[in-house]
Amino acid sequence: MTKPSPFKWFKTSPEIIRLAVMLYVRFPLSLRNVEDLLHERGIDVSHETVRFWWHRFGPMFAVEIRKRRIEGMRSSRWRWHLDEMFVKINGERHYLWRAVDHEGEVLESFVTKTRDRKAALKFLRKAMRKHGRPEIIVTDRLRSYGAALKEIGAADRQETGRWKNNRAENSHLPFRRRERAMLRFRRMRSLQQFAAVHASVYNHFNQERSLSSRDIFKTNRAAALAEWRQLGAA
Repeated sequence: MTKPSPFKWFKTSPEIIRLAVMLYVRFPLSLRNVEDLLHERGIDVSHETVRFWWHRFGPMFAVEIRKRRIEGMRSSRWRWHLDEMFVKINGERHYLWRAVDHEGEVLESFVTKTRDRKAALKFLRKAMRKHGRPEIIVTDRLRSYGAALKEIGAADRQETGRWKNNRAENSHLPFRRRERAMLRFRRMRSLQQFAAVHASVYNHFNQERSLSSRDIFKTNRAAALAEWRQLGAA
Protein backbone atom coordinates (compact mmCIF):
# COMPACT_ATOMS: atom_id res chain seq x y z
CA MET A 1 0.00 0.00 0.00
CA THR A 2 1.39 3.39 -1.02
CA LYS A 3 2.05 5.75 1.85
CA PRO A 4 -0.05 8.95 1.50
CA SER A 5 1.90 12.12 0.88
CA PRO A 6 2.16 14.40 3.94
CA PHE A 7 1.84 17.38 1.55
CA LYS A 8 -1.49 16.18 0.10
CA TRP A 9 -3.73 18.95 1.44
CA PHE A 10 -1.24 21.80 0.98
CA LYS A 11 -1.52 24.19 -1.96
CA THR A 12 2.17 25.07 -1.75
CA SER A 13 4.59 22.69 -3.46
CA PRO A 14 6.68 20.29 -1.32
CA GLU A 15 9.87 21.85 -2.72
CA ILE A 16 9.00 25.26 -1.27
CA ILE A 17 8.02 23.76 2.10
CA ARG A 18 11.29 21.81 2.33
CA LEU A 19 13.25 24.94 1.39
CA ALA A 20 11.51 27.05 4.05
CA VAL A 21 12.04 24.46 6.79
CA MET A 22 15.70 23.99 5.83
CA LEU A 23 16.38 27.74 5.85
CA TYR A 24 14.79 28.18 9.26
CA VAL A 25 16.36 25.19 11.01
CA ARG A 26 19.77 25.05 9.37
CA PHE A 27 20.70 28.75 9.32
CA PRO A 28 20.52 31.41 12.10
CA LEU A 29 17.46 33.07 10.59
CA SER A 30 14.24 34.32 12.14
CA LEU A 31 10.82 33.49 10.71
CA ARG A 32 10.64 36.95 9.14
CA ASN A 33 14.11 36.50 7.62
CA VAL A 34 12.90 33.33 5.93
CA GLU A 35 9.78 35.15 4.73
CA ASP A 36 11.95 37.87 3.14
CA LEU A 37 14.29 35.35 1.48
CA LEU A 38 11.35 33.47 -0.02
CA HIS A 39 9.81 36.75 -1.19
CA GLU A 40 13.06 37.61 -2.97
CA ARG A 41 12.61 34.33 -4.86
CA GLY A 42 9.06 35.23 -5.84
CA ILE A 43 7.37 33.12 -3.15
CA ASP A 44 4.75 35.07 -1.21
CA VAL A 45 4.15 33.46 2.22
CA SER A 46 3.88 34.97 5.68
CA HIS A 47 6.19 34.22 8.60
CA GLU A 48 3.25 32.54 10.37
CA THR A 49 3.00 30.12 7.45
CA VAL A 50 6.70 29.33 7.84
CA ARG A 51 6.08 28.75 11.56
CA PHE A 52 3.24 26.33 10.76
CA TRP A 53 5.37 24.45 8.22
CA TRP A 54 8.22 24.15 10.70
CA HIS A 55 5.97 22.77 13.45
CA ARG A 56 4.23 20.40 11.05
CA PHE A 57 7.12 19.07 8.97
CA GLY A 58 10.29 19.74 11.01
CA PRO A 59 9.85 16.77 13.40
CA MET A 60 8.77 14.52 10.50
CA PHE A 61 11.89 15.40 8.48
CA ALA A 62 14.08 14.85 11.57
CA VAL A 63 12.66 11.35 12.16
CA GLU A 64 13.23 10.41 8.53
CA ILE A 65 16.82 11.70 8.63
CA ARG A 66 17.55 9.74 11.81
CA LYS A 67 16.20 6.53 10.32
CA ARG A 68 18.32 6.91 7.19
CA ARG A 69 21.48 7.77 9.10
CA ILE A 70 21.09 4.91 11.59
CA GLU A 71 20.76 2.47 8.70
CA GLY A 72 23.79 3.78 6.83
CA MET A 73 26.18 5.11 9.45
CA ARG A 74 29.03 3.36 11.22
CA SER A 75 28.79 2.50 14.89
CA SER A 76 28.85 5.48 17.27
CA ARG A 77 29.75 3.42 20.33
CA TRP A 78 33.48 4.09 20.46
CA ARG A 79 33.67 7.49 22.18
CA TRP A 80 30.94 9.81 23.40
CA HIS A 81 31.39 13.41 24.55
CA LEU A 82 28.76 14.59 27.03
CA ASP A 83 28.13 18.16 28.07
CA GLU A 84 25.31 20.37 29.31
CA MET A 85 24.62 23.97 28.30
CA PHE A 86 22.58 26.69 29.99
CA VAL A 87 19.40 27.76 28.19
CA LYS A 88 16.97 30.34 29.53
CA ILE A 89 13.21 29.81 29.18
CA ASN A 90 11.17 32.86 30.21
CA GLY A 91 14.13 34.07 32.25
CA GLU A 92 14.50 30.77 34.12
CA ARG A 93 17.66 28.70 33.72
CA HIS A 94 17.31 25.22 32.22
CA TYR A 95 19.88 22.70 31.03
CA LEU A 96 20.24 21.16 27.60
CA TRP A 97 22.23 17.90 27.85
CA ARG A 98 23.90 16.77 24.64
CA ALA A 99 25.79 13.65 23.59
CA VAL A 100 28.19 13.88 20.63
CA ASP A 101 30.22 11.04 19.13
CA HIS A 102 33.89 11.15 18.09
CA GLU A 103 32.98 12.43 14.60
CA GLY A 104 30.83 15.31 15.81
CA GLU A 105 27.49 13.55 15.24
CA VAL A 106 24.90 14.82 17.73
CA LEU A 107 23.39 11.66 19.19
CA GLU A 108 20.96 12.96 21.80
CA SER A 109 19.54 16.18 23.22
CA PHE A 110 17.63 16.33 26.49
CA VAL A 111 16.18 19.29 28.44
CA THR A 112 15.88 19.37 32.24
CA LYS A 113 15.33 21.95 34.97
CA THR A 114 18.26 20.66 37.04
CA ARG A 115 21.67 19.14 36.43
CA ASP A 116 21.84 16.73 39.36
CA ARG A 117 22.44 12.98 39.41
CA LYS A 118 18.80 12.20 38.61
CA ALA A 119 18.82 14.39 35.49
CA ALA A 120 22.17 13.00 34.28
CA LEU A 121 20.94 9.44 34.84
CA LYS A 122 17.77 10.03 32.85
CA PHE A 123 19.78 11.57 30.01
CA LEU A 124 22.29 8.70 29.91
CA ARG A 125 19.62 6.02 29.95
CA LYS A 126 17.76 7.71 27.12
CA ALA A 127 20.92 7.98 25.00
CA MET A 128 22.04 4.41 25.68
CA ARG A 129 18.59 3.01 25.01
CA LYS A 130 18.81 4.43 21.47
CA HIS A 131 22.49 3.99 20.67
CA GLY A 132 23.85 1.35 23.04
CA ARG A 133 26.77 1.69 25.48
CA PRO A 134 29.93 3.43 24.29
CA GLU A 135 33.40 2.22 25.14
CA ILE A 136 34.57 5.64 26.39
CA ILE A 137 32.50 8.49 27.86
CA VAL A 138 34.24 11.87 28.00
CA THR A 139 32.72 14.44 30.39
CA ASP A 140 33.66 17.54 32.32
CA ARG A 141 34.15 17.40 36.09
CA LEU A 142 30.48 17.76 37.00
CA ARG A 143 29.86 15.24 39.78
CA SER A 144 26.45 14.32 38.41
CA TYR A 145 28.09 12.40 35.56
CA GLY A 146 30.22 10.28 37.88
CA ALA A 147 27.28 9.49 40.16
CA ALA A 148 25.03 8.55 37.24
CA LEU A 149 27.68 6.43 35.53
CA LYS A 150 28.41 4.63 38.79
CA GLU A 151 24.73 3.74 39.17
CA ILE A 152 24.52 2.18 35.71
CA GLY A 153 27.86 0.37 36.12
CA ALA A 154 29.88 2.43 33.63
CA ALA A 155 32.12 4.44 35.96
CA ASP A 156 35.25 2.76 34.55
CA ARG A 157 34.45 4.15 31.09
CA GLN A 158 34.49 7.81 32.13
CA GLU A 159 37.30 10.14 31.11
CA THR A 160 37.75 13.73 32.23
CA GLY A 161 40.46 16.26 31.54
CA ARG A 162 41.23 19.69 30.26
CA TRP A 163 40.43 20.14 26.55
CA LYS A 164 39.33 16.51 26.22
CA ASN A 165 35.72 17.56 25.81
CA ASN A 166 36.26 20.21 23.14
CA ARG A 167 34.27 18.13 20.67
CA ALA A 168 31.11 18.65 22.75
CA GLU A 169 31.89 22.30 23.52
CA ASN A 170 32.32 23.14 19.83
CA SER A 171 29.10 21.35 18.90
CA HIS A 172 27.17 23.87 21.03
CA LEU A 173 28.10 26.79 18.76
CA PRO A 174 25.60 26.20 15.89
CA PHE A 175 22.78 25.82 18.42
CA ARG A 176 23.81 29.00 20.23
CA ARG A 177 23.61 30.93 16.96
CA ARG A 178 20.11 29.59 16.35
CA GLU A 179 19.08 30.42 19.92
CA ARG A 180 20.05 34.08 19.46
CA ALA A 181 18.16 34.34 16.17
CA MET A 182 15.03 32.89 17.80
CA LEU A 183 15.24 35.31 20.75
CA ARG A 184 15.35 32.36 23.17
CA PHE A 185 12.60 29.87 23.98
CA ARG A 186 9.35 30.10 25.91
CA ARG A 187 8.61 26.49 26.84
CA MET A 188 10.59 23.35 27.67
CA ARG A 189 8.58 21.41 25.11
CA SER A 190 9.43 23.79 22.26
CA LEU A 191 13.11 23.75 23.26
CA GLN A 192 13.18 19.94 23.32
CA GLN A 193 11.48 19.76 19.95
CA PHE A 194 13.73 22.31 18.28
CA ALA A 195 16.92 20.83 19.78
CA ALA A 196 16.05 17.38 18.41
CA VAL A 197 15.17 18.67 14.93
CA HIS A 198 18.18 21.00 14.79
CA ALA A 199 20.51 18.13 15.74
CA SER A 200 19.19 15.93 12.91
CA VAL A 201 19.45 18.70 10.31
CA TYR A 202 22.93 19.65 11.55
CA ASN A 203 24.07 16.01 11.29
CA HIS A 204 22.65 15.74 7.79
CA PHE A 205 24.45 18.78 6.37
CA ASN A 206 27.63 18.67 8.48
CA GLN A 207 30.36 17.59 6.05
CA GLU A 208 33.46 18.28 8.19
CA ARG A 209 34.90 20.28 5.29
CA SER A 210 38.27 20.67 7.01
CA LEU A 211 38.87 16.91 6.71
CA SER A 212 38.30 16.50 2.97
CA SER A 213 39.31 18.07 -0.31
CA ARG A 214 37.16 20.69 -2.03
CA ASP A 215 35.94 18.22 -4.67
CA ILE A 216 34.87 15.61 -2.09
CA PHE A 217 33.18 18.29 0.00
CA LYS A 218 31.17 19.55 -3.00
CA THR A 219 30.11 16.01 -3.88
CA ASN A 220 28.97 15.25 -0.32
CA ARG A 221 27.17 18.60 -0.03
CA ALA A 222 25.28 18.00 -3.28
CA ALA A 223 24.34 14.49 -2.12
CA ALA A 224 23.03 15.81 1.21
CA LEU A 225 20.93 18.45 -0.55
CA ALA A 226 19.55 15.93 -3.02
CA GLU A 227 18.59 13.61 -0.17
CA TRP A 228 16.90 16.49 1.68
CA ARG A 229 14.75 17.19 -1.39
CA GLN A 230 13.42 13.63 -1.21
CA LEU A 231 12.22 13.85 2.41
CA GLY A 232 8.53 13.21 2.82
CA ALA A 233 8.23 11.84 -0.73
CA ALA A 234 5.45 9.29 -1.12
